[in-house]
Amino acid sequence: MLTISTRVSRRDAEDQSGPLLAQLADSAGADVFAMEVVPDDLALIEDRLHHYVDEGAQVILTTGGTGLTPDDVTPEATRRVVEREAPGIAEALRAESMRQTPMGMLSRGVAGIAGQTLIVNLPGSPRAVEQLFGVLSGVLEHAVATIAGQSGH
Repeated sequence: MLTISTRVSRRDAEDQSGPLLAQLADSAGADVFAMEVVPDDLALIEDRLHHYVDEGAQVILTTGGTGLTPDDVTPEATRRVVEREAPGIAEALRAESMRQTPMGMLSRGVAGIAGQTLIVNLPGSPRAVEQLFGVLSGVLEHAVATIAGQSGH
């Protein structure tokens, strides 16, 4: 779990999305082995994503930095790390967001594969994390197995 927020990293705000995302993932049967907060810094986000890929994480979920502000660079950092995008995941998350609010179309989150790791960007709001994790949780196990070559596909 990687929370991307300059305000949270400076301790100007409390991280609500990261712990919620970890709780949801844990409840879905995932083993959450790391949680980290980093500022909205392209090179630092890219570095931390590479770190977790190199550590053998099967899935990296990010929260934050997917909007339209100049500081929202999570998708750009993710694209620098992934070797193959998984656009259907990002499209499904945006579609569910738009069912909740028209503002969902402003999310720029991406998803893709780096090595044997699936990386998925989620918005930074706890409400959005809660609404969207259900869409994602239904495919995570199959996605991990497929990436590892264990699904029979």
